[in-house]
Amino acid sequence: MLKRWLRISPEEASFARRKFRVPRDSVRNRLERVGTTFLTGYNAALEDAGMQALEARLSAVELEFRGFAYEGAAMALDLLDQLTPWKTRRLPAFMDGPGSPHIYMVHVGMGWSLARMPLRLGHRFAGLDPLLRWLALDGYGFHEGYFHWHRYAGRTSQPSRLRGYELRAWDQGLGRSMWFVGGADAEWIAGAIAGFPALRRNDLWSGVGLACAYAGGADAGEIMMLRSAARGHYPHLAQGVVFAAGARNRAANPAEHTEIACQLLCALSLQEAAAISDETRCRALADAEPAYEVWRRLIRGHFAPQEYTRCGPQERLRRSQGDVSDSMEEAEHAQRA
Repeated sequence: MLKRWLRISPEEASFARRKFRVPRDSVRNRLERVGTTFLTGYNAALEDAGMQALEARLSAVELEFRGFAYEGAAMALDLLDQLTPWKTRRLPAFMDGPGSPHIYMVHVGMGWSLARMPLRLGHRFAGLDPLLRWLALDGYGFHEGYFHWHRYAGRTSQPSRLRGYELRAWDQGLGRSMWFVGGADAEWIAGAIAGFPALRRNDLWSGVGLACAYAGGADAGEIMMLRSAARGHYPHLAQGVVFAAGARNRAANPAEHTEIACQLLCALSLQEAAAISDETRCRALADAEPAYEVWRRLIRGHFAPQEYTRCGPQERLRRSQGDVSDSMEEAEHAQRA
């Protein structure tokens, strides 16, 4: 009965059901497959047949899409952990076992669980890896944008239970959902982001970059349009692309569209972008900011003007929240939009 109640139909991932933009069929087919693969992993994990059986099911998914299946499985395992607390904890075993190569996606998948069942959110969040736990809030934000876009589009509303940097990580996931909601349409995405308060746009663009490079769906021309549309937010867009490269490299599931995004948006190969992700992660130590934001800022330093990387910590923090050097131009752009 519990499994039947939790099960999600693959129809929930259809663009028709979600009322997403469909610029062309190839984009719809690609992004719908991402959603249905997520649900394949989710529904497989609901069977609760043990780690070995689950790993076999997930390994049968095509390599390029396999990370999405692991993401879905993580959501289901955490939901089962919360609903049957008397049993052995499944998600930690999954993270330490078959889910380890996909650890970034596993944290994101847990964020879907936080969105569906926010009970004990603070306790569950605090128990995760201190650096990667922010990806769970990214997953939370993606879930809300994917299922409830009109509730948040261009508005100041965010989850009342989140505070401080938690809201920024949530926005990064909301930005990632725009790639799906907008059907990978750079013009639509830029217009949608311009409708948000200026201090939130950098994190939204970061999410867009991650989705573009990890999920795919855009051709080379559309990716270059995205680069142009990001304007002063480019370092944040590129940081998201580097995150995608790092996640795919760790899981050994490279994709041609990720390679193309890395070359066009970062002037790097997938391997080079992944190396930046890994190297900066090792140097990310918490100071005034969470280590996760230090990691992101170190990556942005590869794509930002020198004056951005050389300024003091307070100025870096201020710029990371709003790209103040472009604030007047962005405000005018938002008015025109």
